[in-house]
Amino acid sequence: MSSRIIFHIDVNSAFLSWEAAYRIYHLGAHVDLRTIPAAIGGDVSMRHGIILAKSIPAKPYGIKTGMTILEARQKCPKLYLAPPNYSLYQCCSKAFMQILQEYTPDIEVYSIDESFLDMTSTINLYGEAVEVAYHIKNRIKSELGFTVNVGVSSNKLLAKMASEFEKPDRVHTLFPNEIKEKMWPLPVSELFFCGRATTKKLSSIGINTIGDLANTDIEILKSHLKKQGEVMWSFANGLDFSAVISEAPKQKGYGNSTTTPFDVSDLETAKKVLLALCETVGARLRMDDFQAKVISIGIKNFDLKYSSHQMIMKNATNITIELYHYSCELFQQLWDGRTPIRHLAIHTSSLSSGVSGRQMDLFDVTDYVRLEKLDKTVDAIRNRYGKDVLKRAAFIQVKGTDTKLQSIDHMEGGVSREKRSVDYSKIKVV
Repeated sequence: MSSRIIFHIDVNSAFLSWEAAYRIYHLGAHVDLRTIPAAIGGDVSMRHGIILAKSIPAKPYGIKTGMTILEARQKCPKLYLAPPNYSLYQCCSKAFMQILQEYTPDIEVYSIDESFLDMTSTINLYGEAVEVAYHIKNRIKSELGFTVNVGVSSNKLLAKMASEFEKPDRVHTLFPNEIKEKMWPLPVSELFFCGRATTKKLSSIGINTIGDLANTDIEILKSHLKKQGEVMWSFANGLDFSAVISEAPKQKGYGNSTTTPFDVSDLETAKKVLLALCETVGARLRMDDFQAKVISIGIKNFDLKYSSHQMIMKNATNITIELYHYSCELFQQLWDGRTPIRHLAIHTSSLSSGVSGRQMDLFDVTDYVRLEKLDKTVDAIRNRYGKDVLKRAAFIQVKGTDTKLQSIDHMEGGVSREKRSVDYSKIKVV
């Protein structure tokens, strides 16, 4: 056994587990959603609603993450659907991570519901690796009310592969000496980083299991998959030298996007969505003391075709209204003015921090210093009293105005307002 000890800890059906635990321990629910065909999936009436998480009893019906709600209901008419509550999920994730931090400072947060732990320097404080893994798993279950899988190995790849074995509420090991027995018999599609297209290519040359891949001449793989072939061969043989990175990578850009519950088919509505996105992007830039030099926008039409466009701005900026003007300019260049839109995105990059010089335009009389100060003042007020305490006039709901325009949140956070919290008084909790 290698002296290096890596844990991969993954919450089982995270969103559904967190929802189930909250309903049982805080709302007095009689039914555990994890024991019935159930899923987290939003509002059936929303055309863009998809399955975000599912229970194990829902799996035999063919319910899959990413499936539309309507399709899921066709496969399982009695499927219990719970609306997403992202505020709850963030709280659960925070509590989950806080427990992990007690065991080692070397933690890489991989997603909201999973992390890598480098236990090499601290494992001797707690005992044998497998015993510690069980201790952490059981503690999370008893203190937080949901279950996790723990994969134990000598590198990140094998630890993650191990955590994907039988679920839920399990501890699995996958050390190099166990690869042949535990990993090689698995379908090649279960190998980390092996997507649908790669699986299909490998199958066409007679490679169906991870063992087949591991024992194939690397030059043959490179001839079919180029550089990826070498990577896949390394993974199939359990080779991974990447470190657990506890520090977040340096921010390369800030962006936001939203899927609208209706088709955007006019410029006024599109601009309102763009302004809402710019509000959050600008606020995040200012919070971290960054200005962006490059801005891009992306649109996805009603049949899910995606297109994007970007430009270099005259000056690096974090001013909301300036970001908005550039995004509108890009949008009008990109959109044909006819095709209905379902998704809009804004992204900024080429960041600089601190005070940056501004190239002045002889004919531009805009007081940018004033605008920047105004934005920062608005940020401070919203941070203290709530984001809804100040709104731009464009988002003020006026009686008799277009209901579509009114449905656009003034600070689109990528996650719609109704998904950030749930009014359980309006839901029949079983």
